[in-house]
Amino acid sequence: MHPTPRLLVADQVAGSMRVLELPGGRETAAVEGRHLAEHAGFLALPGGRAAFVDDLAGELVVLDPYGPDHGRPLVTATVPVATPAEHLAADPSGRHLAVTTGLGRNPEAWSDLLTAVDLGGDGDRPRAVRVRTRPGEPGVTVLGGPGSRPLTVLRHREPGTLAAYRHDTLLSAAPACPPATPSYETALADDDGHGDAHDPVTGRLFAAAGSGVHRARREGDRLVPEEPLPWAGPGRGYYLRLDPVRRALWSCVRGGPPAPGAWPEWTNDAWFHGLDDGRTGRVPLGPGLVFRLAVSDRHITCARVHPDGDELILVDPSAAGGPRVAARFPLPPMDGAPKPGATPWDGVQRRAVAASPGGPLIAVTRGGHGEIHLFDGTGEAEPQATFTVPTSLDEGGHLALITPDDGAEADPVGR
Repeated sequence: MHPTPRLLVADQVAGSMRVLELPGGRETAAVEGRHLAEHAGFLALPGGRAAFVDDLAGELVVLDPYGPDHGRPLVTATVPVATPAEHLAADPSGRHLAVTTGLGRNPEAWSDLLTAVDLGGDGDRPRAVRVRTRPGEPGVTVLGGPGSRPLTVLRHREPGTLAAYRHDTLLSAAPACPPATPSYETALADDDGHGDAHDPVTGRLFAAAGSGVHRARREGDRLVPEEPLPWAGPGRGYYLRLDPVRRALWSCVRGGPPAPGAWPEWTNDAWFHGLDDGRTGRVPLGPGLVFRLAVSDRHITCARVHPDGDELILVDPSAAGGPRVAARFPLPPMDGAPKPGATPWDGVQRRAVAASPGGPLIAVTRGGHGEIHLFDGTGEAEPQATFTVPTSLDEGGHLALITPDDGAEADPVGR
C-alpha cells in the first residue's frame, strides 16, 4: 500500500512536534519538549526525512515521519549545534549540513558561530563541529555534487560578502570554537541580503538583496559571480524558494511604505525566475503581509494577512500566457492578529503554510487557535478538513508537508 502524505506540525512556543497522516489528520507520532527554530524552519532530506534545529536544546534533530508506522523511531538522529539557529542547509546528498546563528532574542548581532554537521553513512555516528566566523545573521548554502567536496557558503551582511569554506576543513577544526578562515571570499554590492537558495542541478547559489538576486556558480573552491537578477519592478524580496517541479525561483516582493506599522499598505507580488529559460516576472497578490511561499505539484501558494480579511492564494505557474493567480480561498480570522499601526511580527498571531511538490494538498495554520486547515489544490474553496492540535500554535507554529518520493530535497535550504 502506497504511503499517504504526512504533515509535520511544530509549536515552537509550547515546545511540541506532531506528525499527522493526511488527509484524515490521524496523529501517528508526537515528541514533546522540542522547540523548533522557526526562522531556520524544516529542511527536507532524501528518503522522506526532515531536519530542524531545537533552539532550546541546541540540537539538530532528524525525523523519519514514516518510521513510527513501521516500528522505527520518529527521531533518528540528534547532534549538538550552536543556537539561536538562523539558517539551515544541506548539500545535495543530505549528509553534510550547516547551521548559522543569528540574533535570537537580542537587539544586535552577537554570535559568530557556525556549525558544520556530518550525519554519517551507514553505521556512522553523526558529528558536528563549531567554529567562529563573524557576528551577524548569515544565510547559508552547502554546495556539492558528484566528485566534488561539499563547500559551505555564508552570505553575510554589512559588509555584504559570500564566504566559502571547505566543509571537510570545518569538520576537522579543533575543539573550543576556533576561528575559521574562508577558502574564498567575494564582495556583494548590497549590505542588506536576506533570502538564499541553491540549485543542485547547476550548482548555482542565489542571494536576495535590495538591488536584486545575486548569483554565483562554483568552480572548484571558488565562486564566480554572475549578473544579478532584477526584481522586475519596485520593492524587493526577503525570501527565496526553489521550485523543483518547474525548476524556478520564487519570492514575494514587498513594496509600499517602509514603516512596519503601515503593513496593511504593503504591496506584494509573487516574483519568479525560470532557472532554465531565464524568464522573469511578477504576479500581483494584494496588500498586507505575505512572506513565505510553499510549492505543490500544481501551485505556488501563500497566505495573505490583512485587516479586511485573510486568504490563501494559489498561483498557477504553468498558466497559458504566464503565471497568474488561480484561486483565493478565505481564511477564518485570528484572535490576536496583527493590527494596523503596530508591527506585524512581534506579539501577534501569524500563519504557516506548507505543501509538497509531490501532491496537491496545502495546509495553513490559524495561529493562536491550534487549528490547521487542509485544502486540496484541485478542489473547492472550502477546506477539505480542519484539524485541531492540543497546543494553540502561537505565532503560527510551523509546518512541513511530506509526500513519499516528492523530491523536496531538491530544495536543500531550510524553510
